[in-house]
Amino acid sequence: MPDLQTIGYEGCTIDSVIRTLRDAGTALLIDVRAVAASRKPGFSKRQLAAALDQAGIGYVHLQGLGTPKPGRDAVRAGHPERMVPIFREHMTSDRAQAELAQAKQLARERRACLLCFERDHTTCHRRLIAELISDETGQPVQHLLAPLSASSLPAPPPA
Repeated sequence: MPDLQTIGYEGCTIDSVIRTLRDAGTALLIDVRAVAASRKPGFSKRQLAAALDQAGIGYVHLQGLGTPKPGRDAVRAGHPERMVPIFREHMTSDRAQAELAQAKQLARERRACLLCFERDHTTCHRRLIAELISDETGQPVQHLLAPLSASSLPAPPPA
């Protein structure tokens, strides 16, 4: 059974994310954002799906695995620990359970990678989804990091 992967695109370009996915042998990207829109070029649902298709990587959006708005607000406010109980409660819903079952099946069939925004998987709900999948399937989880774009790197100190 293939490893289960996760990736966040914060601070990255679409090209660096796709290159990282290809290098890792990803066959399918599972978008677990509640809102698959982004101000970041290339990461809105249609653009992302098209770029992945060109790279030979499948795409599926499982919106029901996204974090509800109160959980997203908690993370934005710098309190990812508040997101966890909100997300766990959300995961008891019928839709979330159905889409989790779908994600588990997809992850068993081919090397899949869960995508969300946050670069650090420890502050993102995709870590929780990966744990739920891995607990049942026994798949090891690999958290991928795409290179940061030059515009997101800190400026060098003055000379």
